[in-house]
Amino acid sequence: MNKIVITGATGMIGAALARNAIKNNMTILCLINKYSNRINNIPKSKLLNIEYCSIDEYNSININSKYDAFYHLAWEKTHGPSRDDTDIQIKNIQYTIDAVNLAKRIGCEKFIGIGSQAEYGIVNDNLMHDTNINPKSSYGIAKYAAGKLSGNLCSRVDLKFNWVRILSVFGQLDGLHTLIMYAINELKEGRSPELTKCEQIWDYLYCDDAARALISIGKYGKNEKVYPLGSGNKKRLSDYIEIIKNIIDPNIILKYGEKEYYPHQPMYLCADISELTKDTGWKPEITFEEGIKKIIENIDL
Repeated sequence: MNKIVITGATGMIGAALARNAIKNNMTILCLINKYSNRINNIPKSKLLNIEYCSIDEYNSININSKYDAFYHLAWEKTHGPSRDDTDIQIKNIQYTIDAVNLAKRIGCEKFIGIGSQAEYGIVNDNLMHDTNINPKSSYGIAKYAAGKLSGNLCSRVDLKFNWVRILSVFGQLDGLHTLIMYAINELKEGRSPELTKCEQIWDYLYCDDAARALISIGKYGKNEKVYPLGSGNKKRLSDYIEIIKNIIDPNIILKYGEKEYYPHQPMYLCADISELTKDTGWKPEITFEEGIKKIIENIDL
């Protein structure tokens, strides 16, 4: 696997995937919405090229070069109330199918689609490839449908296929709406962030570890296999917040329970990565504390 295509490359995980692909001396094509205000998130390299192509233009774009693998990370409306906008989420299913057809047109041998822990719904055990599926949000339902339909299409057009259900990834370029970035920014300003009770048991994975996992899946993932992707380690959410506080300012008093949990809130979220490690050899390398320090160093540049 020497040449890859990435959609959604301006996001945190997509940008990390591009960075790590460059480290692996891969040739990369990033399909970018020409109106994106995050294009500077994409690393600069002679190995990386950009084509301006919106998510609804995969059927019409003309790409002359051939590629080995297609990573589909692009998805419209991934947080907030729009996660339950049925019309938008249904469109995302079609865009995923369009991405498979594009991958086939440009000679790819493998399609790697990015799913979500939201596909599982509320589960009180470690998430595995064969954990029962019962999504609660339109976003989770659409991700599950996109994964099943794109996998079916890949088998019919002779494309190898993997679907990766990502849990909670954090790192540089993360959205300001996320708990990690919100907590970091509030604490750096000397304020206590408004928090829920933070009773959830959670699994956080640093973005560059997630990117390395995706590259490993592209190279070694077993055909048609679904992989949940997290660190495989879990802590109470309040413990993560305390780690961030102690790195920034141990003297700030945190107040829990000021906010209510959002709808469809899972209280237990941890990946079983044993199958992923067995198949690809991948393991996470960066601890939560190290990841937080990297984010803060990047903010302070």
